Amino acid sequence: MAACQAQGCKIEVPTALGESALCVHHYLVWLDGNCAAMRRETAPTGATTARHDEIAEFIREHGERLSHVATCGLRLSDAMKASVLNAFLSLMNLRENLERAMERARALPPRPL
Repeated sequence: MAACQAQGCKIEVPTALGESALCVHHYLVWLDGNCAAMRRETAPTGATTARHDEIAEFIREHGERLSHVATCGLRLSDAMKASVLNAFLSLMNLRENLERAMERARALPPRPL
């Protein structure tokens, strides 16, 4: 196992997060920040259809990765377990915002070329 790539962090990166090169804590902080940024991005004047697809893929990929972290046998403190659940909630909220943004985009008349 490699050490976390966050500055000053020496905690080992679990196998489930090998690609991210972050420990569980720093991965959850990173994920929450990205979810918040993408929620803002999908605001009423928001993202293109292609970007919506990218965000949906982000949700799928990181939801799966997070489920592996939660179930891979790591001994997580209760506070860390709560953070994992909060990260799932952030992904779910992002998905809801994305669906609302896609519904708004479908309701708008097409733009003239």
